[in-house]
Amino acid sequence: MRYVTTFSTEIFSLLNSIIYFHKAIQEIQRVHYSLSFAAFLYTIIGAIGTMLLAIFLSTAESWKPMFHRYLRMGLTEYAAAISVIVFIGIPYIGELATLDKSTLPISTAFRPTSPDRTVFFVRFWNLPVRWIFAAIVPGFIITVLFFFDHEVSSIICTVDRYRTKKPGGFAWDIVLLGITTGLCGILGIPPANGLLPQAPLHSESLMHIEREEVQVIVNEEPTTEIRETEHVYEQRWSAFLQAGAILMFIAPLFQHMLGLTSTSVLAGLFLFMGEQSLSVNPILYRFFYLLTPASELPSLPPAVKCYKGVHVYTVLQIVVTVTIFIVTLTKGAPAFPMIIIALVPLRLMVMNKLWGRDTLRFLDAWACREGTPEDDADRKLGTATELEPTQAAVPSV
Repeated sequence: MRYVTTFSTEIFSLLNSIIYFHKAIQEIQRVHYSLSFAAFLYTIIGAIGTMLLAIFLSTAESWKPMFHRYLRMGLTEYAAAISVIVFIGIPYIGELATLDKSTLPISTAFRPTSPDRTVFFVRFWNLPVRWIFAAIVPGFIITVLFFFDHEVSSIICTVDRYRTKKPGGFAWDIVLLGITTGLCGILGIPPANGLLPQAPLHSESLMHIEREEVQVIVNEEPTTEIRETEHVYEQRWSAFLQAGAILMFIAPLFQHMLGLTSTSVLAGLFLFMGEQSLSVNPILYRFFYLLTPASELPSLPPAVKCYKGVHVYTVLQIVVTVTIFIVTLTKGAPAFPMIIIALVPLRLMVMNKLWGRDTLRFLDAWACREGTPEDDADRKLGTATELEPTQAAVPSV
């Protein structure tokens, strides 16, 4: 991860947003094929309503002076949960209660859901040796996917704008993820990576305003100014409660409550998560630059001559993201993590020959440390640059 730049993390974040939107559409399509047209229409309304209510509540911190500060913070931090609870109950009110519904499937007995299994664990010691070695290939792919998925997600939710003080617990998180993935294999269920605690959605919900005293010089005299800055409230309780709630809903009583949840709520939650991830992705704002007249574009640093290189860089990121998403819809989907890994050498070895150094320095940076690849290259080649000032520049865009 030391060599990963924001070029790759932005693509990965955009890919996650597209996947969330796609999953939401799939949930709505299932209802369209299996239930009445009225139920299908309500599913659309419920999904959009869940998303819009969550987005509205997530802005509660800016409602000042309405409500107490702690109430606004609570609404902001639990916007998605409140919206989900509200729209779980709405389909059971009034005439909506008569509509046929598509709800989450649940288990009614403490036994494997597959009718072909009588025990929860897989008798892997009875497997032929050739299948054990064959499992190395998908195991390697899952390892690459989860490692990159988790590390990049942790980086995205601790970027500079969140002003986090504590670094992500990358090593211990990976150990825990490896243990849970191994347990999933023993239980014969798909490996799951619960990334909600390491997601921009979680960081955004924990954003709050802090007042800081700053010493400034006014008329050659030191004075103190109070400035408001946004910070993430760093704690472990929300992640712990999320994990505890997942464990709690295994109990039969809570399983029954879970079974009341309409799939429209799930679709709305996917839409909200996709929107929250997309709204903080720099690719979105650079895409808007593509649609903006040249006279209205913001000023660039003096070293960057024009927006041509910026626009081509943005288009490349979008094309790569769409290509990876298309791959995930094919039989080659398990291999898509390898494409994402390949973006690292592409950025470091190829793109620096096609884009100007100042353009890349403006657009890209190391994901896990300060500076850019161009800064590091300048430091290493500082002596050579001074000795060869007439060296021809590489053509760039």
